Amino acid sequence: MDLLIRAATDGDAPAIAALHIASWQWAYRGLLPDELLDGLDRTAAGREVGWRQRLTRPPGEDRVWGAGLNGEMVGFAMTGTKRDTDAQPGTTELFMIYLAQEAAGRGIGRALLAHAVNDLRARRFTRATLWVLGTNARARRFYEAAGWRPDGATKVETRDGAELREVRYAMDLAGR
Repeated sequence: MDLLIRAATDGDAPAIAALHIASWQWAYRGLLPDELLDGLDRTAAGREVGWRQRLTRPPGEDRVWGAGLNGEMVGFAMTGTKRDTDAQPGTTELFMIYLAQEAAGRGIGRALLAHAVNDLRARRFTRATLWVLGTNARARRFYEAAGWRPDGATKVETRDGAELREVRYAMDLAGR
């Protein structure tokens, strides 16, 4: 397997936008309404513009990592400035990690997550959090196998009329 994990660039925006949509469509099928997932295709142009803007900004705390397999983008992860108002100093957030369906179960997600976490440790963050759908058993197993644990926080967001009930996970970055 010829896996390369690197900082994403604005040239990756089309691939990341397409991957973002496709990964939601396969990973959340049965967890979110089909109408929401099927309608994501209509957001492709806007997502590409958004990703291009994000990837041309100076990074600050935000990082986007792309995982390429044999020259094709098959996953990405984004970390950045914490959004939670109860976050302690030194806390950062894993905003997202997504894979192409054909890349799932091949160790690519584990490698991408480890790369992102190692970068956070190198930048001296002491804690990281992420939000995951409470019903997403596959993702929860993935995070738990990597050492993340639910910290008791929950939230409900509404997206296109669908309720997303999420659970927050956390990882101590200073102790490992």
